[in-house]
Amino acid sequence: MATMWVLVLVTAGLSLARAGPVPTSKPTTTWKRCDIGRFKSLSPRELEAFKKAKDALENSLKNWSCGSRLFPRNRDLNQLQVWERPVALEAELALTLKVLETMADRSQGGILDQPLHTLRHIRSELQACVEAQPTAGPQPRGRLHHWLHRLHEASKKESQGCLEASVLFNLFRLLKKDLECVASGDLCV
Repeated sequence: MATMWVLVLVTAGLSLARAGPVPTSKPTTTWKRCDIGRFKSLSPRELEAFKKAKDALENSLKNWSCGSRLFPRNRDLNQLQVWERPVALEAELALTLKVLETMADRSQGGILDQPLHTLRHIRSELQACVEAQPTAGPQPRGRLHHWLHRLHEASKKESQGCLEASVLFNLFRLLKKDLECVASGDLCV
């Protein structure tokens, strides 16, 4: 009988040792594959390519109107928890890429080639950060849920002209403020 108890205790101890750490209620911010700190500021050459594209494309916008502000001025990523910021930015980048790729298909020349290349690279790095977060964490709620829902619904509800105008007018905020905030982690103010 004593041998049986020893065997049960050893088995239980070994299974607990294999279980690993107990997941926390919040995702941790130590993402092993996440290195977006280098995007705190883009090079002047990259920013100039975005400016040229934005200026050229803004001139082509005609007759657009929006039912709502897709990117409200009072929306600020520092209002979110640190772990939520990359999720929100990744969704914003996804919509931005989708809209700009559609515009690139229609535009003459390769004015969007460099900006699209840069945005795709940033998004792929950001996806590694989002995917590296533990899945046992909380599902988006509150502000994050509202922002994600708004971005998701925009592509269904808003006209293409509205989407294009919203993305173009928000482009430098995304590149300078939002990207810098996410890259700064908990130092974002």
